[in-house]
Amino acid sequence: MEVSDEVKKQIIESLKELVNSGGKVKVGVNEVTKALQRGTAKLILVAKDVNPPELVAHLPKMAKEKKIALVYVDSKDQLGNAAGKTVSASSVAIIDFGNAKSKFEELMAKLPKVE
Repeated sequence: MEVSDEVKKQIIESLKELVNSGGKVKVGVNEVTKALQRGTAKLILVAKDVNPPELVAHLPKMAKEKKIALVYVDSKDQLGNAAGKTVSASSVAIIDFGNAKSKFEELMAKLPKVE
């Protein structure tokens, strides 16, 4: 799902806030896949620079089937850092918005509708 750079930036900043305020995220392809299968994911973030891209190729299709928004961010390092990890992350599923719920609801309204 293509979104403006400004919205991506806001999502990354809000992800940091979410992690620091008790929200729940799942990090990595396997965990994100499980969150999609279980229906617990609220938003999926995927890094554009995953190599090989086949590692995350199934996520957009799964997200669409489950009607969960998926946003591509610029880098694994940026995504891992925002998720509170010291390593890069190919993908992140937000499970619980925690105290950042109102901010994320506002951001989600800016994303294209998943059909």
